[in-house]
Amino acid sequence: MAHARSAPMDLARRMRAGETIITAWSGLPDPRVPAVLGRAGYPAVTFDMQHGLHDLASVALGIPAAAANGAAPIVRLAVDDFAGASRVADMGAVAIIAPMIEDAAGARRLVAHVKYPPLGQRSWGPFEAMGVAGITDQHEWLATANAATLAFAMIETSAAYAALSEILAVEGLDGVFVGPSDLSIALTGGRLAPSAPQTLDTVRAIGAAAVAAGKLAGVYCQNAEEVASMQAAGFRLMALGGDSGLLASAAVATLAPLKL
Repeated sequence: MAHARSAPMDLARRMRAGETIITAWSGLPDPRVPAVLGRAGYPAVTFDMQHGLHDLASVALGIPAAAANGAAPIVRLAVDDFAGASRVADMGAVAIIAPMIEDAAGARRLVAHVKYPPLGQRSWGPFEAMGVAGITDQHEWLATANAATLAFAMIETSAAYAALSEILAVEGLDGVFVGPSDLSIALTGGRLAPSAPQTLDTVRAIGAAAVAAGKLAGVYCQNAEEVASMQAAGFRLMALGGDSGLLASAAVATLAPLKL
């Protein structure tokens, strides 16, 4: 008999129902880190394989650690690692973010590797993912996995912004995830300004376009105020707080009263 999905593995359903999900950003490859972040209250943890230290081995260990502690496991791939999308989906990632998607063709490649036929071309081998999700019936998995495993294309370049409507029209793409830092560099001609008004206005425009297209929208936020602003703009997945930064901030706050 199949078991009910745990709440962390219900990310897609929760977001489509309008729930806002805050994800921690993890670059440290020790599986105890996502476990701690989940116990601390984060409803999701994103494993960063692009700029973080995560590889397939650390993601394979981190996904069940996150899920067991109440956090939905999300993975950001390395650039152009479309084959990796299928690998981390088979490990149990419930959302997959592909960086530097610049056109509809890139979005279609992502969908092909995340979704089973006829929507995509993902091959069969989800046994680790089924274990993490608590599903034992293979037919149930096949019938539900396409809807339950989210594919997000990152919008973070001038080309991607110009092709936004075509990207959002790709069948099987569940949403877009905005990278404000890279987007700000593109918008300003080489200046890093993720919280500048121009950047935030563009981010909100991307979110509005996604919502209008019936897609989900996510974004990396710099602070709690941006989370509130982006939630009001229709975003349902917001990253706030990287594991290294959270550790450093806690260390500074702990030592500050000592005046060393």
